[in-house]
Amino acid sequence: MSKYAPREWAPDEKPMLPGSPSTPAHTTKLRLAYLAVGILVTITGGLGNALVAVNLINLQGVLGAYQTETAWLPAAYVMANASMNLLLVKFRQQFGLRLFTECFLVLYALVTLAHLFVNDLGSAIAVRAAHGMLAAAVSPLGLYYTLQGFKKEWRLKGIAISLGTAQLALPLAYIFSGDLLRIAEWRGLYMFELGLALVSLGAVLLLKLPPGDRIKAFRPTDFVTFALFAPGMALLCMVLTFGRIFWWTEQAWIGVALAVSIFLLAAAMCVEHNRANPLLNLRWLTNRSILRVALSLLLVRIVLSEQSVGAVGFLRAVGLDNNQMQSLFLCVLAATVAGIVVSALTVNVKHLMAPQVIALVLMALGAWMDAHATNQTRVEQMYLSQSLLAFGGTLFIGPSLISMIVTVIGNPGALISFSVLFGLTQNLGGLIGSALVGTFQIMREKFHSSMIVEGLSLLDPLVAGRIQSGAAAAGQLLADPAARTRQSLASLAASATREANILAYNDVFLMIALIAATSATWIFLHALWMYYNPPATAPATAPAPTAAPAPAAPVNNIPAPITVTD
Repeated sequence: MSKYAPREWAPDEKPMLPGSPSTPAHTTKLRLAYLAVGILVTITGGLGNALVAVNLINLQGVLGAYQTETAWLPAAYVMANASMNLLLVKFRQQFGLRLFTECFLVLYALVTLAHLFVNDLGSAIAVRAAHGMLAAAVSPLGLYYTLQGFKKEWRLKGIAISLGTAQLALPLAYIFSGDLLRIAEWRGLYMFELGLALVSLGAVLLLKLPPGDRIKAFRPTDFVTFALFAPGMALLCMVLTFGRIFWWTEQAWIGVALAVSIFLLAAAMCVEHNRANPLLNLRWLTNRSILRVALSLLLVRIVLSEQSVGAVGFLRAVGLDNNQMQSLFLCVLAATVAGIVVSALTVNVKHLMAPQVIALVLMALGAWMDAHATNQTRVEQMYLSQSLLAFGGTLFIGPSLISMIVTVIGNPGALISFSVLFGLTQNLGGLIGSALVGTFQIMREKFHSSMIVEGLSLLDPLVAGRIQSGAAAAGQLLADPAARTRQSLASLAASATREANILAYNDVFLMIALIAATSATWIFLHALWMYYNPPATAPATAPAPTAAPAPAAPVNNIPAPITVTD
């Protein structure tokens, strides 16, 4: 019998799609074991990049590199990670989950080990790129293991838990990385990541996923599409990363890279449009419901950048470091866990709109609270606002992804497109959010700085008094009156810059609150429209059901119509 021949499965065991595991009945102890392994693998897949992103300042000294150079480390990770699902989904479908799991987790551990031997920036960038490719393989494993821990009727809760667990990486990195650096400097980060990778490898070797169906998936033209799509996406990621660092209009290579990226991506789309069996299902991707969900996921990633870029950038602007932010991210971690629990308990395929709107309203409220920051604001004043953002982000992502999964069940050929689209909304969305927030903050800082400096005149008695008091304070260290005056002027300029940055971050927080509130209004109004204007039901002209609807059977009683997204 051919290895690609479909197996005979019981109705409750049949895999959802080729390349996914079957779902046999497990004992309670075995389900708990699968759930624990799923959470472990999910955290392992995301924590490595978070540790590097959080500690770029520390890695500058280790690698002897400038800030603009160490920015290549997270950029290389995302550049390599963004396109790998094009091939990884088909690898699972053709070669099976067991080979996929063991092969890529071993490679993941080896690449993590290679971090310990990195001594220069070039090798560090190469290792981070390899790490990004392999992390794209580890992430779905966490989801598959987590789903094995739930009965058929509860698997939607498993999806919510797995997606929420992936959000734990950033707060965990802020909480633990300081201690890891003190233990073994930068190698402590990689030793901890290596330990997690080895524990995950041992866990999946001891507890294997159930087998699934295999199909002959790869076609020669797939590699043509990948050869166009991957470098095009990598160039786009590079532009989004370095545009605000070197500034968008100051470097000619940024424009050239963007133009080449657009050309390569358009060429990949042209190849796919004319294929009988496309790698990317453009008709599915351009469906209005899919575009709406993808846009909402993208907007939420932009809103969540308020946490990783906005709040952290503000706290660093007022002089805090990672160690002083640990208590804040403990609150964020607790709020994320609470969001996972609430999302798992309340998720309902018939009511996916309400949690999304509630989540966006909470995030808008949190960002609005941050918009009132002053130079006296510290982590204690941001506990509630950042907790609202973390809780809302975790509550939002589960229902949004489930609404897309429902459409894939009725159209298995869209699995690769779904994997690529979700990966892009997370990776590319994070870069777009960082670029947008960073660029807007710089522009507003220049505006506020010009307004503040314009109001500073030596003829103003308050300004003159500030300079004199600053010079008097410097008198204990400087004997020269002119040097004391210069020192006082420099201190006044630094204060003006700090205040301009604070005002700029307040503008950023207001912008993010507006985006979140607008997104919530948009989703609510669309759902209201669909409630009063439901789509017309097509006449039942099809013949009696045959084997075609079979893939929907094992998927947690989720109905196939696409309109459930509303």
